[in-house]
Amino acid sequence: MALPENIVIFIAKSAGMRYIVLTTRHHEGFSLYDTCGLNEFDAPHSPAKRDLVREFVDACRKYGIVPFFYHTTLDWFWRNKKTNELELDEFNEYLDYLRDSVEILCRNYGKVGGFWFDGNWSRRGADWKLDRLYGTIRKYQPEAIIVDNTGVHRPGEAGHPEVDAVTFENQAARPLKRDGFAKYAAAEVCQPMNCHWGVAKNNFNFKSPAEIIELLCHSRGCGANLLLDIGPEAQGGIPAYERSVLEIVGLWISIYGESVYDTKTVSGVRCQGRDILLQNGSTFYYFVFDLGIHGDSNVTVNVAGISSRAIDGFTRKIVSARWMDNGEEIQISQNLEAGMATFRCTGYPFGSHTVVRVIKIETV
Repeated sequence: MALPENIVIFIAKSAGMRYIVLTTRHHEGFSLYDTCGLNEFDAPHSPAKRDLVREFVDACRKYGIVPFFYHTTLDWFWRNKKTNELELDEFNEYLDYLRDSVEILCRNYGKVGGFWFDGNWSRRGADWKLDRLYGTIRKYQPEAIIVDNTGVHRPGEAGHPEVDAVTFENQAARPLKRDGFAKYAAAEVCQPMNCHWGVAKNNFNFKSPAEIIELLCHSRGCGANLLLDIGPEAQGGIPAYERSVLEIVGLWISIYGESVYDTKTVSGVRCQGRDILLQNGSTFYYFVFDLGIHGDSNVTVNVAGISSRAIDGFTRKIVSARWMDNGEEIQISQNLEAGMATFRCTGYPFGSHTVVRVIKIETV
């Protein structure tokens, strides 16, 4: 079977991803887009001789994926200096260059989902002229989501009032306290698939499918999305391991996708162990971690029978509860006055294990 022209977008779509963040310019200053005369350190002036951001956007629209643009705010080589080494007048000139660069992305590629900025942490306390930068985005892309990566030392901080989503970089999410935020802000966990941001020949330390599934579920349990970094090869392909992992994660999404899309966290409840509860209207989804398998102990790892799981603080009357993977009905006991619901969870059928198993709960 012939593969689609843009295999990256196709793999992302198959894995259940709804948006992709492309690194349009990283800290070394090279741009994948046509900088329209700002400099010649860009893709059209490289051996590629074409605008790679244009190709990315076109492919996203072809496959129904929302394109986002990552853009560094710092530069390691601007005028042969790092951004944090610039004198104030040089820094202000650099900020003009940065704003002009972002305006090109705003104006030349049609509607985009958002902008993902990274680097303000490199010059803390400086005036990055964010009112002007974000104002440029609001002028040309009024519906774009603005993300400011506050780095590993300030996770979950909103910073500027125009920021629409906060980040948890290289760490798990935690429930977001939005007190003091100028407006509601979404959250996003951002982690690489390996142990660093990029691709390297001899890096064998990759996350497993199970780790990614658990990371996704935990992130959603805290009300956050998961942004997973994939390092493409030089010719634009995805390395074999990453492709295989994403295929497996995509299979999990094909079973449980409705439980992670368009759902929200539930306040005032407490689940058992690592389990989480999400809601979409009158439908709830209980994510069961660490569930055993039915089977003979001679040929099965982690054999287990019935596992009772409880929700404390749940006051909606349950009318049905079923495993999403096979539709099996689950026995429940509920005390509405006490706000307690208990599920008699059967183990995985022999030969199956989806890492996190989800109960679909209907209520009135």
